[in-house]
Amino acid sequence: MRRPTMTKQVEQYLASRRAMGFDLRGEGYQLLAFARFAEEAGQTGPLTTDLLLRWVKGAKQPGPVTAARRIEVLRPFLRYCRQFDPAGPVLPLGLCGPGHRRISPHIYTEAEIADLLIAAGELKPDGPRPRTYVTLFGLLAATGMRVSEAIHLEQTDVNLKQSVLTVRETKFKKSRLVPLHSSTTEALARYAKASAGIFRQPGVTTFFLTAIGRSVPKRMVNHTFNVLRRQLGWVARGGHPQPRIHDLRHTFICRALLRGQQENQVDHVVDVISTYVGHAKVSDTYWYVSAIPELMGIASERFSRFSSGECR
Repeated sequence: MRRPTMTKQVEQYLASRRAMGFDLRGEGYQLLAFARFAEEAGQTGPLTTDLLLRWVKGAKQPGPVTAARRIEVLRPFLRYCRQFDPAGPVLPLGLCGPGHRRISPHIYTEAEIADLLIAAGELKPDGPRPRTYVTLFGLLAATGMRVSEAIHLEQTDVNLKQSVLTVRETKFKKSRLVPLHSSTTEALARYAKASAGIFRQPGVTTFFLTAIGRSVPKRMVNHTFNVLRRQLGWVARGGHPQPRIHDLRHTFICRALLRGQQENQVDHVVDVISTYVGHAKVSDTYWYVSAIPELMGIASERFSRFSSGECR
């Protein structure tokens, strides 16, 4: 029996995994790239370790982290293939080192967030565009939501009467309710009123709209943020070359933890934050925590009180 092409094997694997509820958007793109690489290399028989490692280490911008992440993508696919070829190759997880390393984020100051919203309000042309970005960036800063979650909010997901958002099946297929501060609810209500006059394109039901009544594309959000970042002249304080829009999520989590510490809400505060921002595990939330001076100051003060016997 003729062996299916590598592309066909990858497509069958992705179909079986997605049927179980896994999204595999990025992983699917990578695996299909591997399949094209294998076919261009003339691979027709069983997979070999040599072929796998040539793809793992052959990225346009090679590096140990990139190679390790490619191994992480390949390993589940290789396990799937071993159902049909028990002698198929296996790549050890740590073969190229760890696939993840934490690069320090840019933790925004309140002044920087205020400047961002002011600059967004001055975007051209006047009309729906500045209102959309002021509200969108303000929502990201006030809730720590992912950009994709915010721009995919449906009108019915925004309950202004009860001050709560419904975020539906986003990352990790989790849905959650996001309670809002009264000031955030008021900002969303103003936007809803101002955007009511925009003619919606057929089938468009998202809360945030472009000036021509379409859903706001993520690439447009990132582009607009980068334009404003350059305009504001921000200098990165983290390990990334430039402050990122995703750093608003890091900032929210750090500030929420800081407020919890300041108000002595120590027990389970990280669990609450983790649930609020939609993390699958509490450990995912710890990944977002940075040692900002305010947090370190509180930690130092508490340790001093503990060591002197005040907290015993």
